[in-house]
Amino acid sequence: MNEHERLLDLLAERSFRIGDFTLASGRKSRYYVDARTTTLSAEGQALIGALGLQALDEAGLKPDAVGGLTMGADPIAYAMAHRSFLDGRPIQAFTVRKQAKEHGVGRQIEGCLESGQSVVVIEDTITTGGSALRACQAVEAVNARILAILALVDREEGGRESLEQAGYQVRSLVKLSELRKRVGDAE
Repeated sequence: MNEHERLLDLLAERSFRIGDFTLASGRKSRYYVDARTTTLSAEGQALIGALGLQALDEAGLKPDAVGGLTMGADPIAYAMAHRSFLDGRPIQAFTVRKQAKEHGVGRQIEGCLESGQSVVVIEDTITTGGSALRACQAVEAVNARILAILALVDREEGGRESLEQAGYQVRSLVKLSELRKRVGDAE
């Protein structure tokens, strides 16, 4: 079994739910993906680090850093940074707070991101694209250059298209339709 297939299995086992849910966007859905139960697992970290870097390679992207809105993007960015170091091509990680801290140096972005760097913004699950867009705005405010947005899961509900209309290239490791097929949901 290849790494993509194993990631699908892991997401289907740990993260994918069918029922009646209200999403962060406020939308109602029959499907919910709690990506953290996969992204915070040891096996999930290993798979996501490898597959995330593979996705960057396939797209010809060479970022200085990866990161996104806390907390969903954090384990994905950290897994990719860790794997990149092991592969001998370090990519740094950062995290974007929902708002700047009111103490210390008052940063909204923590970690390894400097003005002028090229980055890939990470998202755990794209529905409307709103969270990724907020992360992009914070990254651009520190004069970093966004190469693309990489999502673990694209819910295929228009978020990708909204982000592309805003001028961002979007990649995903898994699509909701793949998860539905994996669990035998034919609806």
